[in-house]
Amino acid sequence: MKVAVFSSKKYDREGFEQWADNSLQFSYFEQRLNAQSVKLAAGCHAICAFVNDELSADVLQQLSAMGIEMVALRCAGFNNVDMAAAKELGIRVARVPAYSPEAVAEHTIAMMLTLNRKLHKAYNRVRDDNFALDGLLGFNMHGKTVGLIGTGRIGIATAAIIKGFGCKLLCYDIQQNAELDGHYVSLEQLYAQSDIISLHCPLNPATQHMINAEALAKMRDGVMLINTSRGALIDSKAVINSLKSRKIGYLGLDVYEQEADIFFENLSEQMIDDEVFKRLLTFPNVLITGHQAFFTKEALQQISSITSDNLLAFASNQANGNELVN
Repeated sequence: MKVAVFSSKKYDREGFEQWADNSLQFSYFEQRLNAQSVKLAAGCHAICAFVNDELSADVLQQLSAMGIEMVALRCAGFNNVDMAAAKELGIRVARVPAYSPEAVAEHTIAMMLTLNRKLHKAYNRVRDDNFALDGLLGFNMHGKTVGLIGTGRIGIATAAIIKGFGCKLLCYDIQQNAELDGHYVSLEQLYAQSDIISLHCPLNPATQHMINAEALAKMRDGVMLINTSRGALIDSKAVINSLKSRKIGYLGLDVYEQEADIFFENLSEQMIDDEVFKRLLTFPNVLITGHQAFFTKEALQQISSITSDNLLAFASNQANGNELVN
């Protein structure tokens, strides 16, 4: 079976090549999948897509016209897929429901600690032989209240680390997890009582821009906000206003709502036209990483393994539990 892998990088190729044989033959394209690049999949039986690939009705219709009947997502989220169109066209869609949730959880904590103890600033100071401590004052994590929005596998992994710091834990999810029984509160309570808020929920119509001006107004002054989930959970313009008013004291973003044309690429020799993103970078209390929370050896191994299993299940006309549309 021939598979077109879009948005592929060197590390993707290294991961998938160990599974390549007569059953799976991968063709790699650095281009992001969209209505223009979809033609690259001609002659393939399936495609493999990532978080910023576009799987709109138009793209899916073009794939279907080529005879492609399988979309293998090498990620957990599927907000970039028009699921109704896929079902109507008879295109099977499978994902990687969980790959090393600890990887994202650990990056979440790293962002909290870096913002709190200003490790990024201290690193640069010492390299300039500046050992002054002014401006590096942090706070004890122990005893602080951390609110987690979303308690799936990543949320659970994050909660386990947070508990180790001696923090008070508050959680919100529409589906409560028995492992965190006793920690659930309403969203309003979480906003009002949390010193740190971390997002671990999927992006869908109900959660898009859930962190907006109204939600921010309910939070504590100086709150730390961390997002390692999906960029569009946050209204970036509302967050900028809250940074300017000092409502947000610390902001950590591994994702950004308009990241598709920015992240995963080296743009150091180019101009970035996104004024909102550039404004976020001007704040000294904002830390942005380029969607790297998942990026560990263990996670990449699991992604390539599970994605390959999903493709082989399609080839043998079997279901393995990872299908969104079957």
